Amino acid sequence: MHVIFSHGKESGPWGSKITAMAAVVRGLGLGADSVDYRGMDDPLQRVQKLIAAGEAQGAPPVLVGSSLGGYVAAAAAARLRARGLFLLAPAFYMPGFEDYTPRDIPCPAAIVHGWRDDVVPVANSVRWAREQRAELHVLDSDHRLEDRIAPICLLLGAFLRSLQPLSGAQG
Repeated sequence: MHVIFSHGKESGPWGSKITAMAAVVRGLGLGADSVDYRGMDDPLQRVQKLIAAGEAQGAPPVLVGSSLGGYVAAAAAARLRARGLFLLAPAFYMPGFEDYTPRDIPCPAAIVHGWRDDVVPVANSVRWAREQRAELHVLDSDHRLEDRIAPICLLLGAFLRSLQPLSGAQG
């Protein structure tokens, strides 16, 4: 299995959350990449860049995305036949863009969101998780979730281990 990270609008490909999560991924013996979207504001361009990166892997990846990167990962999931989708405060149902929120996700999905998020309302993740039957973990944090990196890493590790049998890996 290979994991591809998608960062948010205001961050970069190897910020503190992605770096910590990539260490978990590598610790499980999996590959990790992070797509660089800096200077690319159009979400559809980001989706196309992620699809190209995923197709280059040659096998369905696990997609991990934060904020706008969560939206991008979810939007690319069906096209890439993703093995799983792990999202941090994904930018779903944002005003004026409600109809663009990805639906009918073809893989296991989990969301981590902060109760005190003032960028993307936690209710948006509750709604999406309910509609998609996704796991939902709500933490006492804000949009960036920077103060909750350790619990996020634990949740990501558990999520990836839950996918291992699906990938045919020997335990």
